[in-house]
Amino acid sequence: MNALYVNFIAEKLGVKPWRVENCIQLLEEGATVPFISRYRKEATGTMTDVEVAETNFHYQRFLELDKRKEAVIKSIDEQQKLTPELQIMIEDCVESQRLEDIYLPFRPKRRTRASVAKEKGLEPLAVKMLSLNVDNIFKEAEKFVKEGVPTAEDALSGARDIIAEQISENIEIREELRSYYGRSGFLKTKVAKGKEEEGEKYADYFSYSAPLSKMPSHRVLAILRAVNEKILSVKVETDFQVSLKIMNRIFYRGKKYPVQSLFDQLKLSQEDALTRLLDPSIENETLKAAKERADLEAVKVFGENLKQLLLAAPVGQKKTMAIDPGFRTGCKVVCLDEKGELVHHDVIYPHPPVNQKMEAMTKTCSMVEDYGIEVIAIGNGTAARETEAFVRRLGFGHPVKIYSVSEDGASIYSASETARQEFPDEDVTVRGAVSIGRRLMDPLAELVKIDPKSLGIGQYQHDVDQTLLKEKLDDVVEYCVNTVGVNLNTASRHLLSYVSGIGPALASNIVSYRAANGSFSSRSQLMEVPRLGQKAYQMAAGFLRIPGADNPLDNSAVHPERYTLVEKMAKDAGCKVSELIGNPEKIDSINLQDYVGEDVGLPTLKDIAQELKKPGRDPRESAKDFEFSSEISTIEDLKEGMELPGIVTNLTAFGAFVDIGIKQNGLIHISNMGRKFVRSATDVLKLHQQVRVSVIGVDLRRQRIQLRLLG
Repeated sequence: MNALYVNFIAEKLGVKPWRVENCIQLLEEGATVPFISRYRKEATGTMTDVEVAETNFHYQRFLELDKRKEAVIKSIDEQQKLTPELQIMIEDCVESQRLEDIYLPFRPKRRTRASVAKEKGLEPLAVKMLSLNVDNIFKEAEKFVKEGVPTAEDALSGARDIIAEQISENIEIREELRSYYGRSGFLKTKVAKGKEEEGEKYADYFSYSAPLSKMPSHRVLAILRAVNEKILSVKVETDFQVSLKIMNRIFYRGKKYPVQSLFDQLKLSQEDALTRLLDPSIENETLKAAKERADLEAVKVFGENLKQLLLAAPVGQKKTMAIDPGFRTGCKVVCLDEKGELVHHDVIYPHPPVNQKMEAMTKTCSMVEDYGIEVIAIGNGTAARETEAFVRRLGFGHPVKIYSVSEDGASIYSASETARQEFPDEDVTVRGAVSIGRRLMDPLAELVKIDPKSLGIGQYQHDVDQTLLKEKLDDVVEYCVNTVGVNLNTASRHLLSYVSGIGPALASNIVSYRAANGSFSSRSQLMEVPRLGQKAYQMAAGFLRIPGADNPLDNSAVHPERYTLVEKMAKDAGCKVSELIGNPEKIDSINLQDYVGEDVGLPTLKDIAQELKKPGRDPRESAKDFEFSSEISTIEDLKEGMELPGIVTNLTAFGAFVDIGIKQNGLIHISNMGRKFVRSATDVLKLHQQVRVSVIGVDLRRQRIQLRLLG
């Protein structure tokens, strides 16, 4: 790749250019981000998965930039205006905005005031004025009076239009003004007439002004959403005279000021260029840049939330009862075996208006006994508290742990094609309850089936650039799946599709092969899957696990390309590979330096040693049970000063939303997260973290709860 691009990325990441260059070479060869960060550490100088993903992000953008450069060069060349100097300027661009600035004078335009003036033959007058070598501008202008240009003033007006357009297309002026607007511009909003009631939720912004450079991302996105909904109008305000000074400084740099009469004419051109052409254009670009920054911040927050959600602690392979609570329609109950397969479902009515409490108690206890239920997952939607209280009062013949599980996205899944394929004979209520149970057993395996935007996390996810959002969230899902690893013999098509190098088509082929031929007995058997070639096998194998495989390394993160190396280690240690695995003393006695070679260094060898100590170890924590306060059931029960247990359900740049066991979540603003300054909620809390909070405000009319983080 172009050295300019490599250096740009290296500077962004704060790493040596050779590391970026090698990373890009691997990407160009078809290597994936998880594979590079895990198995090619020597090549990249141990770049992290975040650095590799960031490199890939910029790499893809530069590929698009190169395509745009080709189109720009071709367009200018067709106009016969391409010079060697101009081509070098274009080729040296690393930012798309500068490329568009260069192309602006050559971009095909609609008819403008400047083009009309040129048609009237006034361009020579404009050129003369720009030379600054005119003693009497009015006398000079009289030379251009003719049909269509009746007076000298008309000639000057047309020449000013030409000059104004040239000023507006000056690269340096645009860059300086863009910087000034972004640095010093104030974002001012005004409510549209008659929209006060409709836009009440935006009331804080009905008459709002703040420095754009210091405005938090969530505020920018909220304002721009209101603008799109025609509730607000928005303006980026700057000092007109400062903008003129910037233009003046660049316009006259290295030149002597002209006579006053010509200076006045040129000043009129500058003012017209700023008012009519530059200000609207730069204002739009400034708002666009602010939106892009806000998008990146929102996507970052969303991505961090998603990562924490997908890597939430699983209860593992336990016989599970899942309850989707309800009042009028009852509670849908499903029983799942250790593999998450549906073995039974029923409906109970422990609450009004039906109120069949005794029958519900009998049914629930029987199901727990009959199916050996070890854990119970209760959806956190309507009737959740009442259902949890009902279940906790029941006496079971053996210990059963009870968990509250987020329902967000369960209804989306239940109506999806995936759910219909998994449970063609069951209705949406059964499918939704199954999803609740499975996400307790293994959140990652179940939640990958649902569009992340439907999972109830994030910040303004529907307002940000959707292409950017999908790209970044796919990266997060891919990271989580490959960090945990996937059981090749039980993973769903959706889970497999996120494994490095596989994708949806190969995932379907693997599932079909598994259905036709039974469980995989070795990683190498993957090569028998239709259309799964050597490259895909290389990318995927290290992230797939086969419990009980003949070769114990097939159930580890050791890549098959290193099996021979491990076998040599075991031989040198005087034992079999199976005896080396899980034997820390034996592994620690190995001098890793003895195995350093041309294609393997200490970083990889240390990873191998760590993996051999605990092969296939799940990096996630174990699930913890939790119980809400019995003192409250509705927002009306809350009183200021109350201390309550809660679970973090969403993190944003401005705060954290916490489930305290009632319908409404409370908000801990970042200013209420401790004595020290908190930049972002993600710096203090994690999704699904169990916390203690105190109530500091209750707004019954707006159904809002303000909380303070304790401890």
